[in-house]
Amino acid sequence: MDVAAADFSAPRAVMVDGQLRPNKVTDPRLLKAARDLPRERFLPPDRRDLAYLDADVPLGGGRVLVQPLITVRLIQLAAPQAGEKALVIGAGTGYGAALLAACGVQVTALEEDPALLALARPALAAHAPAVRLVSGPLAAGYAPGAPWDVILIEGAVTILPPAIGEQLKLETGRLVTVMQPPGPQAMAHVGHAVLAERSAAGLAMRPAFDAATAVLPGFAPAPAFVF
Repeated sequence: MDVAAADFSAPRAVMVDGQLRPNKVTDPRLLKAARDLPRERFLPPDRRDLAYLDADVPLGGGRVLVQPLITVRLIQLAAPQAGEKALVIGAGTGYGAALLAACGVQVTALEEDPALLALARPALAAHAPAVRLVSGPLAAGYAPGAPWDVILIEGAVTILPPAIGEQLKLETGRLVTVMQPPGPQAMAHVGHAVLAERSAAGLAMRPAFDAATAVLPGFAPAPAFVF
């Protein structure tokens, strides 16, 4: 079968009606975007047949395309409003950024992996041309565009670098990600999505739903030296 030429409309519909709608995805903008966006085009040709599975898709180097339900529910949790500015950290191949852009948000997508950037550029150009794709270290965020109304960290973290929290708009900004326990537990299917909001007192996080995915580089503590 020629995967590049395959018609994925049927599995895309199954993803929406079988994974998203039954699992508390109610935002009509996101349901429409998930139904319209060809998720397979955000994957290398040899992995496009995995695009609509209810699972992370490995991209190499420890990176994944996060499973659809987690990505969509994180964006819904952030409650993006048309005209707001959003930063996607760990944008990977660009799928999450494209979903956000479909909500009428001005999106900047930050990625540091050259191979993922090479996949994201044509996919975003074709399906979400308004997204601005930038390259740089993920753990530094993207200060030139701050303050951000929304920050989506598209992957799991065990620590949140202070610089990223400081780039969130005071009082009204929202940051969403998956918090994963450090150490051996980080490899287990544990963790939870969180919504973080910034006030003068700092960043306050609250858990929203159970979730687990791969930890992004730079978002885990350095391993301690043991004698």
